[in-house]
Amino acid sequence: MGSKYKYKSDRMKIKNSIAHSTFPSPMVSFTILAGGYDTFVASYLFNSTNASLTVTGRFPTGVNPSWITAHPTNRSVFYAVNELDDGALQSYTTTSNGVVTGPFDTVPSGGGSPAFAVALGTGEVAIMNYNGGNGRIIPTSSPLKFVNDSAPVITFPPPAGGVSHPHQAVAHGQEILIPDLGGDKVWRLTENGGPGNWKIAGNILQPPGSGPRHVAIRDDRLFTLHELASTLTIQKFPTLSLNGTAPLIANASIIPSHPPAGSQWGAAEILIPDRTDKFPNSYIYVSNRNIATDPSALDPRGDTIAIFEHVNVGTKNEGLRLIKQIFTGLSQVRGMEIGRQTNGGDKYLVASGVAGTGGTVVFERIDGGADLKEVARNKDIPTRTSFIWI
Repeated sequence: MGSKYKYKSDRMKIKNSIAHSTFPSPMVSFTILAGGYDTFVASYLFNSTNASLTVTGRFPTGVNPSWITAHPTNRSVFYAVNELDDGALQSYTTTSNGVVTGPFDTVPSGGGSPAFAVALGTGEVAIMNYNGGNGRIIPTSSPLKFVNDSAPVITFPPPAGGVSHPHQAVAHGQEILIPDLGGDKVWRLTENGGPGNWKIAGNILQPPGSGPRHVAIRDDRLFTLHELASTLTIQKFPTLSLNGTAPLIANASIIPSHPPAGSQWGAAEILIPDRTDKFPNSYIYVSNRNIATDPSALDPRGDTIAIFEHVNVGTKNEGLRLIKQIFTGLSQVRGMEIGRQTNGGDKYLVASGVAGTGGTVVFERIDGGADLKEVARNKDIPTRTSFIWI
């Protein structure tokens, strides 16, 4: 009997020892693609175990693949703009470890300086021409092949005495939303007779002179980041029958306090990740760009990523609360992206600047997403402008 119980006791001790021992976590690696103002797309390997970020390749592309976007269901396919006077859209493939091949097809964007593209769930790819004041919603016959003839150019009416600068495209229900930085509107497109054919169905007015650059929608709220005013606003998303009418619920500056004398600001990117058990609060991440050319007007700590919380939703006190300004060591933070939930990558945010030599940085979202901690930096390529987590 004593031997039997001793054996059972020993097994329990071993089991408890295993349960409470600290073993190295399995290596988790992430592949990240990065576009920029150059002639290549770069691939990075981020190893979260040893907190390293390594350039694994530079793959030739068309000129200025400043914005890259992944196919919504086929992660081996992505699209890149050619941000030129005569803009274009190209299709590429990538392996899971970031080996890029292509371009497989190229199609004109229909205008100048396309600064944004997004692959839609409809099998179309939207591309917006910043200097052309127009854009196209281009169908595909396969993930890598565009149907050029089916996509007319959509021209956005310029403001009186000004120019239209469409800067993004976001699918929302049956609509595509286009923030117009020059027109101080968010245009609303609806389908008009088949793939590639869309029409302007209305708009959502924005504060005069604010320069809406990028938007995000959560629940029934429209969050707009304004480049010229460096503000973040909230509006209740209106139905098309209430076209143009959407009073501001909140309007907050995103500029860090006590900026250097002579600094000049231009907001860039907004990210609102989904809520999860690990990140139950849907914090809002927005990037600042100090575009001053005088070195004395630049903060040696770099530009910031501001973190906001949407508070008191649905009450008269609904608004935005600034949680923290994160100094990044980057100049003109333009591109940033949060990793994918499916492989645990949403714990991390990658960012880079469009100027300077700060390189590319991976931050860990800590305190439930209310803060960012730098975990890896690579300066081999000084600037990048957009990212895809593979």
